[in-house]
Amino acid sequence: MTFEIKYIGHSAFCFKTDEGSILTDPFISGNPSAKFDIEQEKIINIFLTHGHGDHLGDAIPISRKYRTPVTAIFELANYCEEKGAVVQGVNMGGNIKYNWGTARFLPAFHSSSTPDGKYAGMPASILFDIKGTKIYHAGDTCLNSEMKTVGEIYKPDIALLPVGSFYTMDTKEALTAAKWLNAKRVIPMHYNTFPAINVNIEEFKTELEKSNIECVILKPGESLSI
Repeated sequence: MTFEIKYIGHSAFCFKTDEGSILTDPFISGNPSAKFDIEQEKIINIFLTHGHGDHLGDAIPISRKYRTPVTAIFELANYCEEKGAVVQGVNMGGNIKYNWGTARFLPAFHSSSTPDGKYAGMPASILFDIKGTKIYHAGDTCLNSEMKTVGEIYKPDIALLPVGSFYTMDTKEALTAAKWLNAKRVIPMHYNTFPAINVNIEEFKTELEKSNIECVILKPGESLSI
């Protein structure tokens, strides 16, 4: 059974399944690159890797309007609940089951605070298993050896990797991350949204494919069918 990975822009994705659409880090309004019409989607779940505004994004207003649950690390979930969202607070290693598959929260190396400066718990990456396809959303992170563990134990099929540098790893480090994760496909993210994270993404694609790893460059609004 197929589903779609739709790139909203920055680190925001929509996984479209038969049950409905799953949002991750839904930075939509205020995102100069975003292409997404929330009114055309049946949003059934929202996931957050950490609390920074360009990842928390529109999660709270979407949850308030549609009563869609936001799943995030415990402290960030509590913050969202204080703001009126429906939440599910989790922690590292938790594997949460859904009709469409599972989501497991794993480490990322970054910082995490809410837009008003509150502590938002640990930053995370998230391993989704949707209809038997494993998708690793790295969140915001530097290169770290936990990715070797993810590759060895969880064996993701697709890795969504930040490549913009400045706030995360750069394209060279993302090449190493892709090899450690041993994913068949990589979709780059967290680049070219703002001047500080501008990169030549075609160069990254060329280098990645020298290692026989497929690089799928999605423009905001484009989708990959699985």
